[in-house]
Amino acid sequence: MAQKAALLPGSCHPNWVAGMLALLLCMRFSFCLAETTVRDFRIGWVMANPDGNFDRPTIGINGQWPIPQLMVTVGDRMILNVHNDLGNASTSLHFHGLFQNGTNHMDGAVGVTQCAIPAGGFFTYDILFEQPGTYWYHSHAEGQYMDGLRGAIVVHDPNGPYEGEYDEEIVLSISDWYHELSVDLIHQLINVENPTGAEPVPSSALINDTQNLKISVKPDTTYLVRFVNIGGFAAQYIWIEGHSMRVVEVDGVWTEPAHADMLYITPAQRYSVLLTTRGDISKNFALVCAMDEDLFDVIPDGQNSNVTAWLVYDATRPLPEPQPVEEFEAFDDFGLVPVDRLSIFDHVDYSFSLTVEMDNLRDGANYAFFNDVTYTQPKVPSLYTSLSVGATNASNPIVYGTHTNTYIFRRHDVIELILNNGDDGRHPFHLHGHNFQVVHRSGENDGVFNPDDLAASDFPRVPMRRDTLFVEGNGNFVIRFRADNPGVWLFHCHIEWHMDQGLIATFVEAPEALQSLQVPENHFEACRAARKPTVGNAAGNIVNVFDLKGENRPPGRLPEGFTAKGYVALFFSTVAALLGMATIAWYGLIDPDIKDISADRQLLVNSEGD
Repeated sequence: MAQKAALLPGSCHPNWVAGMLALLLCMRFSFCLAETTVRDFRIGWVMANPDGNFDRPTIGINGQWPIPQLMVTVGDRMILNVHNDLGNASTSLHFHGLFQNGTNHMDGAVGVTQCAIPAGGFFTYDILFEQPGTYWYHSHAEGQYMDGLRGAIVVHDPNGPYEGEYDEEIVLSISDWYHELSVDLIHQLINVENPTGAEPVPSSALINDTQNLKISVKPDTTYLVRFVNIGGFAAQYIWIEGHSMRVVEVDGVWTEPAHADMLYITPAQRYSVLLTTRGDISKNFALVCAMDEDLFDVIPDGQNSNVTAWLVYDATRPLPEPQPVEEFEAFDDFGLVPVDRLSIFDHVDYSFSLTVEMDNLRDGANYAFFNDVTYTQPKVPSLYTSLSVGATNASNPIVYGTHTNTYIFRRHDVIELILNNGDDGRHPFHLHGHNFQVVHRSGENDGVFNPDDLAASDFPRVPMRRDTLFVEGNGNFVIRFRADNPGVWLFHCHIEWHMDQGLIATFVEAPEALQSLQVPENHFEACRAARKPTVGNAAGNIVNVFDLKGENRPPGRLPEGFTAKGYVALFFSTVAALLGMATIAWYGLIDPDIKDISADRQLLVNSEGD
């Protein structure tokens, strides 16, 4: 049961003038409505069958699944007491898109800002909702959000730019769904038997964690519809037959209205649209989500990559089958203009490049790389390293490990990140702790970004901002943001499979300003329960923080010239050889009399054949 304690810093005052002033302040800043809510979340296994095809263990909260959507107002505070009742797995919660300014230790990224909450463990998240918009929360451990530990967050803004322009609100999560547990699928993915790195294909698609959803609507009514892709792999095309949409928010940033007939939403992205219903109720309409099958290496027999919901004007009328679509023509978000019209950061203090690659390592499995480095989680969470090695040492990327792709940013600098995709698939990249300006995004197969190809005048003067952006296959993008949030923040692909394969970088921002951060004791208790160190460098060394002996490492690199195809041939040749030797050994153990009988039978068969 939720416990609520109202915070009313502008409540009634005995002096009428002062009371009116307080009321005006309340109306202007909405802090009179702010609440502190204390909730207990018991994370544990339940059984679920959202696509009607397969019962499977699913991660719920307080014995329920889907897990709660969190509905709050700007200024609200939520204290979540999390109990891990999974029994066989550790866990965490990440509040995707929330900046956690001043509360980096509440970001929920395992191995970065905390240790995982062990089975039977307890952990408290203290979250202040300061940003209006659409967000979500999910486990940031072992791919668990694909097992169901994910839900939408809506932060309402009574003073938002579109208040009064819509009558009601609809929140729709979209996702892919697997019939197997994520821990098993990760093992299948990163395995010598899958040297090409082919990702597991989802079993089905869901809307609000179900299928055949019916959405009751009224005629001549404007709805603010919030779409959240809480899936682990598949981007989805979304359209509503007989209706058009006006995009007004992406990833928590209000935008000037932009017409759209079809959206393309990658995992972790969010869109809010204004949808005005038709004037008559003579017909119901299909809302269709279609997983982007271009992402799948193989499409299994019988695969249904679509899921349909309906806008129901009249429950007595039939639900129409969706009409075929000849071609996906999705809205291009690049031209979106934020309502606040923040100009492009035209002075860059630090610019660097990350190049995406997918390749095999010595164990034969396929991994993902930034600049030839595949992320490997350090023994000490990177935030704890920053807080324990001293301010000067915390500004040296070496202490965070050889395999964490760590970059150090000075406070308030404008950072420019150039991302070049050396892979032929799309990747959605998410930055913790910030949203960013999208100053350039290439088309497919445009290759490496060349600054000489674009003048400053080619960049948008008021660029779109968001926190998750996809790069085209063999394409590139350029983003900029201000380093105004001291902390340790991840930048990673939000396709869960690629994150598990190592497509992660670590950004340490203003480490000298981070030193005053006070981490609650129960955070360290989680580490002790899991026997994880909380001080020292990435290897847990506190004597010489530049000595990384014993740090976690990935498998070694392949010998020069060795390819994935070579591994396939080697693997199956080895299997064949082992089977051959096993057969010889088995035959050698057979009793001689049995061998004679077998030989006599073979002679009989041969003679009958003649």
